[in-house]
Amino acid sequence: MASTVEELQKDLEEVKVLLEKATRKRVRDALTAEKSRIETEIKNKMQQKSQRKAELLENEKPAAVVAPITTGYTVKISNYGWDQSDKFVKIYISLTGVHQVPAENVQVHFTERSFDLLVKNLNGKSYSMIVNNLLKPISVEGSSKKIKTDTVLILCRKKAENTRWDYLTQVEKECKEKEKPSYDTETDPSEGLMNVLKKIYEDGDDDMKRTINKAWVESREKQAKGDTEF
Repeated sequence: MASTVEELQKDLEEVKVLLEKATRKRVRDALTAEKSRIETEIKNKMQQKSQRKAELLENEKPAAVVAPITTGYTVKISNYGWDQSDKFVKIYISLTGVHQVPAENVQVHFTERSFDLLVKNLNGKSYSMIVNNLLKPISVEGSSKKIKTDTVLILCRKKAENTRWDYLTQVEKECKEKEKPSYDTETDPSEGLMNVLKKIYEDGDDDMKRTINKAWVESREKQAKGDTEF
């Protein structure tokens, strides 16, 4: 994980250098899209690492408390992390103290292409999260939830096992594809960046090629001196 994030950070630094040098709108748009993609990937990987640490605390014995009778307003959950295995898509929602409320206060309803979470009476508030238009169908019967220390883990059972989800929802997929340049990127983030730069270099004029070459050399020299910023 650390190695992958480190490589992504290096790629991001080089894209920033090129973006500062670029003057043409088409080139800037392509570099901006690649910058956004790398930043999102770094954020997701760091979030997954943080959520996995929370899982290690699951064996701690929770303290028994009585949920408050009063109810407050409902808070919509917008921050979460997710990853996947061959059989499940796993959504991690961090809620401080959720392991201390009665199990019946944490409710999840599944459909083939959606799920909604409702946590009632957590510190005098309710929390809700609705995710529609999942990227692919899930098995309602095979899906479930787990309550861990300060975390709700939602397990969506894939209807088609051993298939990879590149996005959680169809909407996210459509938004990301609009941001992508018209050429393909590889799974390896460094390969993706190389393809972006190669395409820009091949399509650019002599001035653009000189700009890219100069920025590339400057970026490498900066990294060699240990002065990479992130």
